[in-house]
Amino acid sequence: MKIPLLWTAPFLRIIYELWCRSLRYRQKHRSRLDDLVSDGEPVCLALWHNELFPLMHVRAAGRFGAIVSRSGDGELLARVLESMGIATARGSSSRGGVQALVRAARLMRKEGRVICVTVDGPRGPRHEVKEGVIHLARMSRGKIVPVRLFMHKYKRFASWDRFQLPLPFSLVEVNFGHPFQPWKEKGEGEDICDEREEIRRAALELKAKLEEITPEV
Repeated sequence: MKIPLLWTAPFLRIIYELWCRSLRYRQKHRSRLDDLVSDGEPVCLALWHNELFPLMHVRAAGRFGAIVSRSGDGELLARVLESMGIATARGSSSRGGVQALVRAARLMRKEGRVICVTVDGPRGPRHEVKEGVIHLARMSRGKIVPVRLFMHKYKRFASWDRFQLPLPFSLVEVNFGHPFQPWKEKGEGEDICDEREEIRRAALELKAKLEEITPEV
């Protein structure tokens, strides 16, 4: 397993970066992220799993980090991300979750990393927010910024999340939502259902700038 990873990860990184460079990006309300980074605020980005692909190319505001599962696929993904300068915290809701949150919170506080969290991953249900991002915000005393990525030409896969792959040279609109701090609103031991629903609602309310999205192919 280790030998293929030595060449597979760099190869996938090259393919990924070439793919993303062919895309046209439009960003809306990017200052909502940039201002927090400039002020030294701990930040985590909350996004849907099926919109993840184009995100890592949108990282000029500061250094990114990501929570990656401990699966075999996660090992490969972690190597690709780390080769791009993106720090990883390994774990998921089913394995190593607490350790991943502790490391992610440290990356946010000590290194100023913007941690990306697929809030309905790694296995769904689709568009159902899990509580990990809330715990991360509380541990780091950081802010959550919802973000949506609208791909105007894409291939949709028959996976649990209906994963979207933007077609080369297509348009990707990135829309950042209003930041909020759940740790300021409720105590550590209180129910976090409201915060999960707030993230879900905020994500669903973010819209593409153009009214119509080109159907998937």
